[in-house]
Amino acid sequence: MIIKPIGFSKDAEIRDAVKQECKLDSKLTQFIKENANGQYATIVSDSTTGPADAQVLTVEIKEVLGTAGGAWSGPKMVLIKGSLTGNGKVLGDFKARRYSGGGMFGGYKGTCAILGRCVKTLGKDVAEWLAHPTSQAGLGDL
Repeated sequence: MIIKPIGFSKDAEIRDAVKQECKLDSKLTQFIKENANGQYATIVSDSTTGPADAQVLTVEIKEVLGTAGGAWSGPKMVLIKGSLTGNGKVLGDFKARRYSGGGMFGGYKGTCAILGRCVKTLGKDVAEWLAHPTSQAGLGDL
């Protein structure tokens, strides 16, 4: 399987500080790979090329709610959209959202740490979906 580089939607209004400091795109790739490990012989994410018959996962971060100030500044949320293709055909697509208030001791965690919890759980959600992809799936808190 190939995971295309994950990026932020062009029409999304996401604070530049969150994009640059939190590294949600690379973390999400890492968490999908970790959770999908074992479902595929190989998972490639550092390249957009691979075997011609490889399944290709395309994911985009559509929205991030993450005001600075950690848990004291309200809940945090990440919304993603993605699809899986194989041999030129769409095998399934999804939208997924996760919220977090920081969990235990959330008041002592920064915004990036809390958003990191969201993408960690989204990585697990996407990996579970990859086992049985469906069309127009709603994952996580949707």
